[in-house]
Amino acid sequence: MRDPALLADIGVQVSEERVPVEPIIRPVTRADFPQWLPLWEGYNRFYGRFDATALPDEITRMTWARFFDAYEPVHAMVAEQDGELIGLVHYIFHRTTISIAPTCYLQDLFTRESTRGKGVGRKLIEAVYEQARIAGSSRVYWLTHETNSTAMQLYDKVAERSGFVVYRKNLQ
Repeated sequence: MRDPALLADIGVQVSEERVPVEPIIRPVTRADFPQWLPLWEGYNRFYGRFDATALPDEITRMTWARFFDAYEPVHAMVAEQDGELIGLVHYIFHRTTISIAPTCYLQDLFTRESTRGKGVGRKLIEAVYEQARIAGSSRVYWLTHETNSTAMQLYDKVAERSGFVVYRKNLQ
């Protein structure tokens, strides 16, 4: 590497600007918890789960534990850039009545606001596609709120709308 002081002495301008490193998509590790938690909280805040409506800590602890339990069908990957987590994706394999192979449900996808529109969400989705292929799944699906128009711009490029309408009833 050339010495910036030496280059400056001979009149060469040196840029200190760093070239951004491409994010790495990888499985979550136990050591990721301190950086995963703010992303998880950001995801929940986006969907209105904060303050009085926040998820109980017990749910967060159980969700985290499930990622590391070999008997659980719940998985997590993260996007890491320059040593910092900038996104997360959680997905679940489940049985279905229309296929022998498991189906993959992409449950949670979230990126830091500062990284949106830079391909991180797409990379996380594509990583889930790859894990689904490895597991023998022929389909990955997910839901989003009808007001999430920003995310839907990406989703319309990487998948097709199924046309199904979701109904639910809370039993608590």
